[in-house]
Amino acid sequence: MITNIPHFKKVLLTQGLKPTYQRLEILAYLEKYKIHPTAEMIYHALIRDIPTISKTTIYNTLNALIRKGIIHEITITGTETRYDYHGIPHHHFLCNQCGKIIDIDVECPYLAKKELGGHRIEELQGYFKGICKECLRSGHKAKV
Repeated sequence: MITNIPHFKKVLLTQGLKPTYQRLEILAYLEKYKIHPTAEMIYHALIRDIPTISKTTIYNTLNALIRKGIIHEITITGTETRYDYHGIPHHHFLCNQCGKIIDIDVECPYLAKKELGGHRIEELQGYFKGICKECLRSGHKAKV
């Protein structure tokens, strides 16, 4: 699955993380499948190629990647945590009908700020919720 090994190795080493096979595979999955997967989704996708991988390894790796700022947690649904490997700060759109989370590029004056009103900004998340264009076109019925 890994198509960009040198890049991922460099990303991990730059942040002081050992480039293990599992870490490389998780990063490759997140880069290839921009579906904002859950840890469960990542586990089920990787278990086919890495039968010895555990859910604990998935969660530990995701947490290490988050701590180092390599990936980001998305909690837009309020019921689950999703993961995003996207280097440029951006916002997300949640379709209330199909449940898809989509990267959106909107102008936000706060994305580049490091401080606001004397407070240090460490994380900024912008979420929009509504109905995606595919659901609007198809008349997709709401998730139950």
